[in-house]
Amino acid sequence: MNMTSLQKLSYGVYVICSKYNGRINGQIANAVFQITSEPPAIAISINKENCTHEFIKYSKSFSISILSEDTPMKFIGTFGFKCGWDIDKFENINFVKGKTGSPIIIDHSIAFIEGNLINSVDVGTHTIFIGAVVNGDILSNKSPMTYEYYHNIKGGLSPKTAPTYIKKQKKNETKRRM
Repeated sequence: MNMTSLQKLSYGVYVICSKYNGRINGQIANAVFQITSEPPAIAISINKENCTHEFIKYSKSFSISILSEDTPMKFIGTFGFKCGWDIDKFENINFVKGKTGSPIIIDHSIAFIEGNLINSVDVGTHTIFIGAVVNGDILSNKSPMTYEYYHNIKGGLSPKTAPTYIKKQKKNETKRRM
């Protein structure tokens, strides 16, 4: 199977946030999708190793901040390649507390959605969290960043904990498969 065929699926770039036990955390994610419109529900895929996973699991709520194309790579790096157990990712970041208590990122966001957890599905390395949408709004009319834009225009990488991470194959492995 050509694993890169999965990269042709359409994704966005989001900051998923939650709060737990007096702390807040957020991380970059690309696997976010609306699953129903009435009542509105949304699903997110979060790696079990990530701090945000624990916060969502125990707080039973989350927010999704939808990033614009002009989001700086340094901002993405902070939320995507650093651990919330080790640093305060929200230092010098503009955010507000949403209806769920989860932080909503203002910097570089074009819209946000908040959800209360209604179900979760264990899918091995990740959990799919399903939330009832309780709030959302538009913050800017800028274009949303797609994962393709992040890779092709910004030169972004996928961390090993991303659901879209594909281990690089050696040239000999690729030839043998053909």
